[in-house]
Amino acid sequence: MSNSVPAQPDSTPRPKAALRRGLSLGAAFREFTRHRSPWMIGTAFVAALTLRILVGDWQITDALVPALMLAAFPAVEWVIHVLVLHWRPKRVGPFRLDSELARKHREHHVDPRNIPLIFIPTRSLVVVIVALLALTAFAFPRTGLGLTFLLTITVIGLCYEWTHYLVHTDYKPKTALYRAVWKNHRHHHYKNEHYWFTVTSSGTADRLFGTYPDPAATPTSPTARNLHAQPSS
Repeated sequence: MSNSVPAQPDSTPRPKAALRRGLSLGAAFREFTRHRSPWMIGTAFVAALTLRILVGDWQITDALVPALMLAAFPAVEWVIHVLVLHWRPKRVGPFRLDSELARKHREHHVDPRNIPLIFIPTRSLVVVIVALLALTAFAFPRTGLGLTFLLTITVIGLCYEWTHYLVHTDYKPKTALYRAVWKNHRHHHYKNEHYWFTVTSSGTADRLFGTYPDPAATPTSPTARNLHAQPSS
């Protein structure tokens, strides 16, 4: 925890703000499993896998759908990050339009090492899972294909949660692929929040949408830790 935060005189529980330095991959994984979203997504994955095996009816589209989903995911991830997580609160009459995902993401930018804020908020994840179950049941021409979709999206969700969590820990990259992803997301948090929106890949959708500049030529944003704030003059 930062030295600038004074010690608390009372016994009010405080969330664990950060993992220790010199973190091993095993220790990181043990911490990962202490949080709700991996278990929620993992439960949906096990259920989808079990039902998919029981239903059978394997067809060529059961290979095509996952391939298309994986190919599209960097762009989908980019759009969600820009339009949902970086949503600027708006007021329409007496109503303030500001989702839990956007609020929690702003808090995440303020304190990127606060572990609970790294994960998808529980209430929002419940809504997402219910929506995915509805798509599984009604958006596909056969049950097996819907379950293939659900199985794929839960795998993608687990990969997203693990990658996003790991990047924000002190686990040091050991491979070139992970190092690129690690640098990409850290640039977003500590260099400039207007660029580098993908989390699980680097140089994919950001190149497509023009948000993958040369970090050395990109100014450091004064609002990377305070989204939507007006920079001081």
